[in-house]
Amino acid sequence: MDTTVLSPKAAAYLQLEEQYGAHNYHPLPVVLEKGEGVFLWDVDGKRYYDFLSGYSAVNQGHCHPAIIASLIDQATKLTLTSRAFHNNLLGEYEQFITRYFGYDKVLPMNTGVEGGETAIKLARRWAYVKKGVPENKAKVIFAEGNFWGRTLAAISASTDPSSYKDFGPFMPGFDLVPYNNTVALEKAFQDPNVCAFMVEPIQGEAGVVVPDEGYLQKVRELCTKYNVLFIADEIQTGLARTGKMLACDHENVRPDILILGKALSGGVLPVSAVLADDFIMLNIQPGEHGSTYGGNPLACAVAITALTVLKEEKMTENAAAMGELLRSELAKLQSPFITTIRGKGLLNAIVIKHDNPDASWDLCLALKDRGLLAKPTHGDKIRFAPPLLITKEQILECVQIIGDALKTLA
Repeated sequence: MDTTVLSPKAAAYLQLEEQYGAHNYHPLPVVLEKGEGVFLWDVDGKRYYDFLSGYSAVNQGHCHPAIIASLIDQATKLTLTSRAFHNNLLGEYEQFITRYFGYDKVLPMNTGVEGGETAIKLARRWAYVKKGVPENKAKVIFAEGNFWGRTLAAISASTDPSSYKDFGPFMPGFDLVPYNNTVALEKAFQDPNVCAFMVEPIQGEAGVVVPDEGYLQKVRELCTKYNVLFIADEIQTGLARTGKMLACDHENVRPDILILGKALSGGVLPVSAVLADDFIMLNIQPGEHGSTYGGNPLACAVAITALTVLKEEKMTENAAAMGELLRSELAKLQSPFITTIRGKGLLNAIVIKHDNPDASWDLCLALKDRGLLAKPTHGDKIRFAPPLLITKEQILECVQIIGDALKTLA
């Protein structure tokens, strides 16, 4: 039960949302108005460590000065032309990002879920044009426990009742296999109409579920063997979050279609991208897919800077080192309420064991009171995913905060 006492100022903001906004989220009771680096401040001036990073959209830290400078500079010149016309930044951005990740082409979109929808459309078109799948028979396989958004297509692939209940009918041509199970995947691939397998290299929303070592390599082998496209949903796991630029890099595998989003803009506006080679991408012709805002000049300028910052400031290396430190220090707490500590880089989670079913929520309230913001997922799991520029001293301070908050569960 939430017994947090709010200031009159914060309570007024919450009342506005309650009265005028749809009730489709259950946020922690804190009202934020400023961010910088690894920190957030609420409307009463209290400072917090951000251990969610906008679901990994703010990998580079809040309001990174270089990213904000690019945003402001471009916003004074040109923000949107639509794709009815060319603009001077789109080609530059396309060259930059395709060379950055090693693909022939990019299709720019806005949100992560649009990236997922785009990847599926590309796979289905490839199935009909290249693989020879009969019209309207193409199948896409997903892993159980996946999360890539809440559009009708995304929830059609979901195994979470809170996502799909009372929203049907659902998208045809979607099948599911257990995550981290290549035996079941190969069985599904026996169907010649399967055109793609879309998977998160680490399942984020499910609670940072890390597959067995070698899983992604086996996925790559099976997709190649059965002529099935490997779609990697790296919207949350990509862009240095896991201690590699892409989570797929941990096993040196290259997906056929790569989906990026979230930190592609450093958290300042929606930007997503779908990358693939010509044999997939060039099956889409003019008028067959698009977006008014996709590839807009503002997004292009910001994304180039956001990607540049990741490399120049060695955020991948810092994420790897600080993630190891975070997990080892959490283990030293030896809390009876933590059953599992898992993750890679700075994408981590703990699993809470307690008689109180609301213990994870209560722990996050205790963390908030002590100056650290995190949020439960799927009941008993809490993600710990701070911005990638966090320092050793800050990690140690945060673990002290977590240890102190855990004592409130006793």
